Amino acid sequence: MQRVNSRFQGRLRLSGVVIAGHPDIVRVAIVTESFLPHMNGVTGSVLQIMRHLERTGHDAHVIAPDAVGIPTSMHGASIEPVKSLALPGYRNVRVGTATTGRIAESLSRFCPDVVHLASPFALGWRGVLAAARLDLPAVAAYQTDVAAYAERYRVAATTNFAQNHILRLHRRATLTLAPSSESTQQLRALGVDRLRRWGRGVDAERFHPGARVEQWQRRSLDEVVVGYVGRLAAEKQVEDLRVLHGVPGVRLVVVGDGPARPRLTALMPDAVFLGHLDGHELATAMASFDVFVHPGESETFGQTLQEAHASGVPIVATGRGGPLDLIRMGVDGWLYRPGDLADLRMRVMDLAGDGRKRRAFGAAGRTAVEGRSWQAVCDQLLGHFEEARELQRVDRALRARRVLRPEPSQVGTARRWQRVVALGDSLTEGLCDPAPDGTLRGWADRLALLLSAGGGIHYANLAVRSRRVRDVRGEQLARARQLRPDLVSILIGANDLVRSHADVPALAAEVEEVVRVLRDDGADVLLVTPFLPDRRAAGLFAARFSAFAVHLAGIAERHGAIFLDTDLHPALASRPNWGEDLVHLGSRGHRFLAYRAGELLGVPHAETLGALDQVLHDVDATTKARWWREHALPWVWRRMRGRVAGDGRVAKHDGYVYIGRSSSMRGVEVG
Repeated sequence: MQRVNSRFQGRLRLSGVVIAGHPDIVRVAIVTESFLPHMNGVTGSVLQIMRHLERTGHDAHVIAPDAVGIPTSMHGASIEPVKSLALPGYRNVRVGTATTGRIAESLSRFCPDVVHLASPFALGWRGVLAAARLDLPAVAAYQTDVAAYAERYRVAATTNFAQNHILRLHRRATLTLAPSSESTQQLRALGVDRLRRWGRGVDAERFHPGARVEQWQRRSLDEVVVGYVGRLAAEKQVEDLRVLHGVPGVRLVVVGDGPARPRLTALMPDAVFLGHLDGHELATAMASFDVFVHPGESETFGQTLQEAHASGVPIVATGRGGPLDLIRMGVDGWLYRPGDLADLRMRVMDLAGDGRKRRAFGAAGRTAVEGRSWQAVCDQLLGHFEEARELQRVDRALRARRVLRPEPSQVGTARRWQRVVALGDSLTEGLCDPAPDGTLRGWADRLALLLSAGGGIHYANLAVRSRRVRDVRGEQLARARQLRPDLVSILIGANDLVRSHADVPALAAEVEEVVRVLRDDGADVLLVTPFLPDRRAAGLFAARFSAFAVHLAGIAERHGAIFLDTDLHPALASRPNWGEDLVHLGSRGHRFLAYRAGELLGVPHAETLGALDQVLHDVDATTKARWWREHALPWVWRRMRGRVAGDGRVAKHDGYVYIGRSSSMRGVEVG
């Protein structure tokens, strides 16, 4: 998704577009990673948003993972369950597996003004793609630090994937809401822009000091109850509380459930484990604690901390993440040094031994949260929705200005580009897309034919199989400049990214130099992200391709290039679009990509033409035996001999050929 630059954001702020009022009825589609019957922080936030939308007269529609017991409607909103799978280790937690097309269909039926993505990762990824496909503003609420969770589970490859995935997802969103200053800094360091702070509200009526029961879980009146509330999983670091063993007069009470519970009960046999509590029971437990402890270092916010403060309970929490914004040192709690369990023990002992300080800290905490009602927080959210809608309008205007789509009255009479050059490797050369006469076509050739519909163009295809980024920057760029094009397509990088060592930033820098030179020469540039087939083996390179695509998005923004993000078209990866060798697009895939590029460049009726073309062409799948014989083994043999398929080959159209109504790709060279 192309981004609006900082000067436009400044104009929006100065012109007062970001407003607290929202007089018009807004239709909000919520795509959430979690929902009822599973109750957690994400579900709780979504329910509060739904209540507020109902109270303020707005319309809502929720798309959530299907689960036994999920409601069909709630708080005036329709709930649409989609396919899901159980999360390993959490039988009751479902992960949405619906396709982008399925989400887009649901959004199309509801016709929202804005799409709200609640803690997006799996289902939210498809939600942001669907929103982009329908040209809808998307607001992504960052709530779960998935990358930190992956690191906690010591899976380095998964951590890198999670970070890249978070970056791509949030850069596609119109606006990202971060719950704390530290999460804002983390996202900004990853490269996420358009960040706004948005915290969470607290139900100060349910969580209240009046819910306290003095004898609750106490063996004697002078015993101090130190409590934890939350999921029992590795990323929560509940095992750190074992350091409290033996503290005189302290009784540790753990509320919550999860896969780590058997291990934790073995580690802390003196602690009381009450399992999952909610409603009145949870409010009673929270208010009956004397001290609330929070050891997790990967919390983006920390909703239970607010609930403890609302209950009048002082807090001891790790000095990292969300607690940094919620705890005032020496006023309503203590922050201990992350990882320093001796400091944790000392802070708990300080409060356990001083009832007067506990009461003062608890009262200060209650006062601090009284201004953080869900009504106030959700009013802020409606303001963010309005800003996202305005930013989307700015984005749309910028895209139209860059691409210069022809007006309907001009279609067929005006031509935007007359000299078109394609750069790249085998994908642009057209491997696995043979013409009837045996020559290769490919997506770029097909796009050239589409562009010639309004009048003839001169076209050159300089792509050669096996070429890499350095070849485009070298010989292909030099020849392209000689041809003085007014439109250049670039699809390159796949051959570099699948090598054993790929320096993604360095590759992107080379591509940026090519784009810069061509733009300085006055040419428009169509920059296309490389892509992978939907195969398990391809997943090894997914993180690299993801990171490279993010760099290309930035290049397009900086230099005003036309950006075709192939990830917005996940159908491209499906098997029917790939050729016999399973590593190149087949004819169907080349047609698909050509029409997507045509849509972006303003070719009249490109989407309709593409649909008709797909109906008229059906390609049968080949057998695996033929694939091994004709493609896999020859490739291995070439590599063993230190050769590549492009050795000795030259570009098929090193000079311009004229494409007009009566011409073909085998026209006369003119330059």
